[in-house]
Amino acid sequence: MFFYQQIPIKNCDARIVRYLFSVQVLAENLQLSLDWRDRSTRLERTVPLPEELAGFRQFGKSTIRMTAGIALSDGRTANVPVFVNEFWTSKQRAASRLHEISYRACFKPQLPRFFIERLTRPGEVVYDPFMGRGTTLLEAALLGRIPFGCDVNPLSLRLLGPRLRPPGLEEIRARLAEINFRDHDELPEELLVFYHPETLREIAALKKYLLAREHDAIDRWICLVALNRLTGHSPGFFSVYTLPPNQAVSVKSQRKINAGRNQTPPRRHVPELILKKSRILLGDCGAAMRGALGAVAAQALLLNQAARATPQIPSDSVALVVTSPPFLDVVDYAGDNWLRCWFLGIDPKSVRLTVPKKLVEWQSEMTAVFRELRRVLRPGGHVAFEVGEVRAGTIKLEETVVACGLDAGLKPLLILINDQKFTKTANCWGVDNNNKGTNTNRIVLFQKT
Repeated sequence: MFFYQQIPIKNCDARIVRYLFSVQVLAENLQLSLDWRDRSTRLERTVPLPEELAGFRQFGKSTIRMTAGIALSDGRTANVPVFVNEFWTSKQRAASRLHEISYRACFKPQLPRFFIERLTRPGEVVYDPFMGRGTTLLEAALLGRIPFGCDVNPLSLRLLGPRLRPPGLEEIRARLAEINFRDHDELPEELLVFYHPETLREIAALKKYLLAREHDAIDRWICLVALNRLTGHSPGFFSVYTLPPNQAVSVKSQRKINAGRNQTPPRRHVPELILKKSRILLGDCGAAMRGALGAVAAQALLLNQAARATPQIPSDSVALVVTSPPFLDVVDYAGDNWLRCWFLGIDPKSVRLTVPKKLVEWQSEMTAVFRELRRVLRPGGHVAFEVGEVRAGTIKLEETVVACGLDAGLKPLLILINDQKFTKTANCWGVDNNNKGTNTNRIVLFQKT
């Protein structure tokens, strides 16, 4: 058994540092029986989090400290400390391959890990009320925390649940061999713009098989992988070249893509691609990781409903919430997910997402969610609420979020801006994100007092 504990480099001989690092890398590469929960246990905090953030220099940059004066509706001003730095980075050791499921606007696993490691202990509950593909909850489970999640999108449960109980590769191979990929009841002709006829027959046969059965862990895994392979932009997907796999274009749009690229759908073998993607997802899923997941999976709670009312979650039970809310803008759920919903036998129009177009509507909805979060949080528990940037930075949702939390009775502790490519210091509050896209995460941290 190897145990790795960070030691301040200034107190260590360089040779010791290199040795400890090499032992850690060796253990990870060989997938030795690391106890994930022991490794992630942290000592009682001796330095307050704001003080740690102010002195953070892990990636060679100094933290920029500011204060945001946020005007509230009653005329008061909330002064909230702001910390800007590169607090996590793409250059860190890669996260588990189990995270490699495409989903629209998802954040990196390093974001929830940053807060989970600092604000919780193994065995405590980590909750995400807008769980999406389940990044927060999978990372929590890998760290020995109990995952609670909620999402109005039924696809979310299909994307996360199987990864909390991953089957073995040989089990997947054997189950795929049992499925009759010639036995289908439908063959929608319009889908031939995406698929070779033989590929479409296999997809339709898999759909029939899955809809006709009570799923076990292996079937749920196969369904998860198939959902993620339906359409994409490489030979690893079932389809001809199309948009990336987090949304499906319309049949009409795909015809235009095919004409513009002078392409026709090639033959793809569905069971082979499912097995190939499974091998990638399970690439680092050794005995230690399965043990960590198995220890908490039975206690997981995943809900398919609106986050403003979750009576299934006991009051004062959650140690930490890490989440990113719905966008303040138009999201065409039916348009993005029509093909996945077809595969699952779901009417996409029946899924009612909360996507307000106006800021006042968004604020009202989020305040209701915050009131529910305050109920489920234990005293002293935290909410890390990631909002990113909206409409090219003209709306800073973190300012609105502070008001929502205050109205719900939570205390705003700080705003953390993770910026991986600094611009001028003067622009840090309104970070310049190179016109399009974003290099920042903006997180408001609250506490239940």
